[in-house]
Amino acid sequence: METTWWTLTIILMMVGLFGAVYPVIPDSLLILAGATLHHFTVRPEHSVGWWTLGVLAALCVLGHVVDFMAGAMGARKFGATRWGAFGGMVGGVIGAIFFFPLGLFLGPVLGALGGEMIFAGRSLQPALRSGWGTLLGTTAGMVGKAVIDVAMIALFFLSALTVHW
Repeated sequence: METTWWTLTIILMMVGLFGAVYPVIPDSLLILAGATLHHFTVRPEHSVGWWTLGVLAALCVLGHVVDFMAGAMGARKFGATRWGAFGGMVGGVIGAIFFFPLGLFLGPVLGALGGEMIFAGRSLQPALRSGWGTLLGTTAGMVGKAVIDVAMIALFFLSALTVHW
């Protein structure tokens, strides 16, 4: 039965890791869920402890903060208004859902461009700058979140496997 729980844990973590680049999937939450499932289903001497789960939960929160802040900071750094930042978020979600994988990058840019031009009344040049900033911020957020997700998985396995030694 322990093999079943290990398998389910690994599946949750791999799907979570895929979620680092596909924003519709709750990446770090799935990784944390896998570790928590493992903690409660596998014998204590073969699983992670409460301290590891606490660190994984903190990393999960940090990953979401990095993702949110990076996109907003990129947009703001290049002069986006609230409408541009909101358009970038909406465009990112729509692009990821309907036009994956190209939509991951074009969605935020087109969303920010549309938000700036339609709702903020800006001309093409500043709207393009905002779109570029949104793209850079979104990409930096994805990379940062992916690094945190990999760190979460590595910490889990290091912790779970050192229990045996």
